[in-house]
Amino acid sequence: MVSDQLSAGVRNAPTTARTGSPDPVRRRAGPRRRGSLAVPYLLLVLPVVLVSLALGYPMVRQFVMSFQEFGLAQQFGRPPTWIGLENYRQVLTDPYFWIVTARSIAFCLVSAGVTMVIGVAFALLLQKLSTFARIALQIALVLAWAMPPLAALTVYTWLVEPRYGLVNWVLTSLGLVGFENFSWLAGSPWTFFAIASVTVIWTSVPLVTLTTYAALTQVDEEVLEAGQLDGAGGFARLRHIVLPIIRPVILLIAMLEIIWDLKVFTQIKVLQASAGNNRSTNLLGTYVYETGIGGGNYGIASALATVMLLLVLALTWRYMRTLMKQGDI
Repeated sequence: MVSDQLSAGVRNAPTTARTGSPDPVRRRAGPRRRGSLAVPYLLLVLPVVLVSLALGYPMVRQFVMSFQEFGLAQQFGRPPTWIGLENYRQVLTDPYFWIVTARSIAFCLVSAGVTMVIGVAFALLLQKLSTFARIALQIALVLAWAMPPLAALTVYTWLVEPRYGLVNWVLTSLGLVGFENFSWLAGSPWTFFAIASVTVIWTSVPLVTLTTYAALTQVDEEVLEAGQLDGAGGFARLRHIVLPIIRPVILLIAMLEIIWDLKVFTQIKVLQASAGNNRSTNLLGTYVYETGIGGGNYGIASALATVMLLLVLALTWRYMRTLMKQGDI
């Protein structure tokens, strides 16, 4: 009886099922699916083209000029002369280049390190604040981050002005000797870079704070409760649970901070206008600018910029490898 019913069901099945011919709906879904798979790649075409035009050509041009003698004469029509690695030899054998490089790396590591510590601390603080206080602090951070660098630098220049600046007035009012008419920018390279580092940290802390806080909001509360039940205190939960979870975000932000702080230009260049001694306060960014645009030696400047690019890649390669191993890139 059962076999008869199965036989009848097979006889009454659609022809497409018995013959194995494709379903019309499936036949139409094939091209549609292939089209949907191609959409992401088509959307990437325009950004890739724009980035290639905006950054690709200047980088190729810079690389080519680094092997040429390209100075003021070439700007007035004389063909550039190919000199091979001569520009790189001059750069790498110049003691001042190594002084500027060491100075830039030290400035970068100090500024990026302090920025990360303050930013992560502020992010942890945001979790403990009330809703109103948290929103107010977030608005303040966004406003600080959105402030144009030149406007912020103008404020800092006024604050450390030798005769009428607020910083010297406060220190003098506290009875500290030696700060009357003290020039923070022109007095010493150490004080110059202290002020420059503060301006860089001021600009970077809001982004680190808001990004880290966004990562902290994704930490599962059940995991923290389980750690608390196991006897882990607040610092232990932070060290062994929270920080490992948000580690990819912190590594990514740290990598970006190193890149930004190593090639910092605007803050140093504006503050140098008040310092008056560029040679003792140059970093790689301003050194490249002075060599190229200021001195007219674009061949040497291109070689400097290429070496600077390689230095950035070397400093960030470890972080990139770590992120790629974790599958975040």
